[in-house]
Amino acid sequence: MNKWMMLGFGILALAVIAGVALIVIPAPAQAPATSNQGQATTTPEVQSGIPDLITIDTPHSGTLVSSPIAISGQARGTWYFEASFPIELKDANGAVIAQMPGQAQSDWMTQDFVPFAASLTFPAQPAGSHGTLILKNDNPSGDASKQKEVDIPVVFK
Repeated sequence: MNKWMMLGFGILALAVIAGVALIVIPAPAQAPATSNQGQATTTPEVQSGIPDLITIDTPHSGTLVSSPIAISGQARGTWYFEASFPIELKDANGAVIAQMPGQAQSDWMTQDFVPFAASLTFPAQPAGSHGTLILKNDNPSGDASKQKEVDIPVVFK
């Protein structure tokens, strides 16, 4: 073989190795950026939730709660439908004891994070008993494969 053929095979071998490396080695994950219309771009601090879709600031997992519960955080605009999404509170037996919509606090028609808030009133529960706060994406299609939720365990005061 002459040196030009050897050089050609060498370049071909390097190209194959580089192509395999691109397929096998995953790209590093990037944190989602948010846009606050003219404000600095930040990534919300994740307390609880699905980091790419929703973050919950309050309440935290395992928090002692009494009625009403203040609920706040940020969700991507796709989590909402008509600026709201369903929130439920279940008791220790799994029965729904309260429900209401979480409301977007600004324009929800975006792919960015949008703050939400809710104040959920519920009947008194036995002190020390456990419950679950459930935040669901609004899924008007009814397609179960598109349903997402965040479950936050709470303890009643």
